Amino acid sequence: MCGIVGYVGDNNAQDFLISGLKRLEYRGYDSAGIVTINDDGKATLIRAKGKISNLEERLARKKRDDKIGIGHTRWATHGEPSEANAHPHRAGKLYLVHNGIIENYKELKEHLKEHEFKSETDSEVLAALINSFYGDGKYPLANAVVQALKLAKGTYGIAVISEDNPNEIVVARSGSPLVIGIGDGATLIASDASALVGHTKRAIYLNDGEVARVTKNSVDIKTLNAEPVSAKVEEIETNLAAIQKGGYEHFLLKEIMEQPESLMETLRGRVNIKDGTVRLGGPGLSEAELRKIKHLIIVGCGTAYHAGLLAAYYIEKFTPEITVEVVIASEYRYRQAYVPEDSVALIVSQSGETADTLACLREIKKQGVKTIGIVNAIGSTIAREVDGGTYVHVGPEISVASTKAFTSQVIAMVMFGLTIAEAKGVRNTIIRPYVEEIFKLPNEIREVLGAYQNTIKMEAKKYAEYEHAIYLGRDTAYPTAMEGALKLKEVSYIDANAYAFGELKHGPLALIDDRFFVMAFLPKGELYEKAVSNTQEVLARGGHVIAVTNEDSFDLPVENVIKITTSMEIFTPILMNLISQLFAYYVTVAKGLNVDQPRNLAKSVTVE
Repeated sequence: MCGIVGYVGDNNAQDFLISGLKRLEYRGYDSAGIVTINDDGKATLIRAKGKISNLEERLARKKRDDKIGIGHTRWATHGEPSEANAHPHRAGKLYLVHNGIIENYKELKEHLKEHEFKSETDSEVLAALINSFYGDGKYPLANAVVQALKLAKGTYGIAVISEDNPNEIVVARSGSPLVIGIGDGATLIASDASALVGHTKRAIYLNDGEVARVTKNSVDIKTLNAEPVSAKVEEIETNLAAIQKGGYEHFLLKEIMEQPESLMETLRGRVNIKDGTVRLGGPGLSEAELRKIKHLIIVGCGTAYHAGLLAAYYIEKFTPEITVEVVIASEYRYRQAYVPEDSVALIVSQSGETADTLACLREIKKQGVKTIGIVNAIGSTIAREVDGGTYVHVGPEISVASTKAFTSQVIAMVMFGLTIAEAKGVRNTIIRPYVEEIFKLPNEIREVLGAYQNTIKMEAKKYAEYEHAIYLGRDTAYPTAMEGALKLKEVSYIDANAYAFGELKHGPLALIDDRFFVMAFLPKGELYEKAVSNTQEVLARGGHVIAVTNEDSFDLPVENVIKITTSMEIFTPILMNLISQLFAYYVTVAKGLNVDQPRNLAKSVTVE
């Protein structure tokens, strides 16, 4: 992995490939490369370790007006980041770019003695395997790709071109996304539709097990078994402004500040404030099916998992007869878990391509369980494979660290829970307060962001030199603490961990010293006093505490306190999460780190 682009058409291929790769920089990468072929079959291959700017420097010395090419940004899996391990890889007269992992590459490599391997990658093995069928002229390129893929085990999204035919690109996917853009006098390839924005509004999303032969004027798709596929052309909804910084220094800050608008998009047409009800049409469940639900499984990774944890607290409060199980996809996919009858699974993923989450979806469906997607990326694999779904409509997230998706994922899941509650006849007096606060939440978010941004900017600088942090919360503030710690560690590299307040005395108190600061979340409610007592335990041991609370009477002698003024009573933890997001951002800025592209991380994790 991580980013693929391709072009065949009337214009300069190098120009599109570089611009497309820049659009995919947010996904995280450690090297980049492109190859183009001219009409005479002469290829120009350029690769570089590090940023695309390094690739551009080399490109300036090898500028060509070729009309076909493929490109790639690599996030290392097999072999260190280096020019030799960068894509595209060459075998004979063909060139390949690959996202995913070929699990049996060592076994395949043993049988490819004629190829002189120059990298440590599994991807070069796949290129050599395709060439073993193609190089002797026995198979056309598309057929050679099919024969090779029938032997390969693992995941792939690939694009292949050949010096013998500088008019076609062959693409295929299994477990790693590929999009074919239909332009005027050109066909475009990308692993993410954002690379196509501004070039075309029409796209074909390739499905697993499909192979396409692409020219500038045609797209011929077949399955690995040579069965023709009737492709559906869909509209790309993202616009150019949505994937630009819009005056902000970083995408992360832009996306934090966009949350009032992004949440409004999530709520649009789904909240009836007059009646105090919500209605989600996407899940596609009848009233009778909703009434039968007794068990919810929420599946996610990272931020999506934390969103599920927070939503579960709320759903259990207003629908007590439902049990909610929130699972980490990378673990759940290997458990021999029995799914109870009358269950529904919520499959949560911003990208809709998360490999572990997708694997869980497929395993759960085998048990006959209804699956509902909570997804942002339209046309993504999860969105296509679930039985029903709810798009959160937050727009593109370019920064690797997810922010606005978390807020909308929580609320989308809560609204699904409210839909179940209404079907089960839960009293409107219980449901209405949730609906009213959901309706008011975008404006509350706007006010908090406006009121506290500068304060947090100043306070965050004081904590940039710390090596460790502990985030603490109880009840709904506990998942908030978990998400806050994740944001801090992934962008600032501070070792941040979250604990439930009640767990302090069971081990974490031993950590408190001057190397640590503590972020304590203290929302008003029935557990507020207990959380205050737990905070006192930290202070008694010399802890450096930042308190985030909406309680006016809070008066503990902490180092810093951020008092949120809000009318929210239920969803205060979501407002507190905004504080965490801004804090992580400004700590990272103070440390002078790459905010949008943290080291070692990728935006969409499409491999195990």
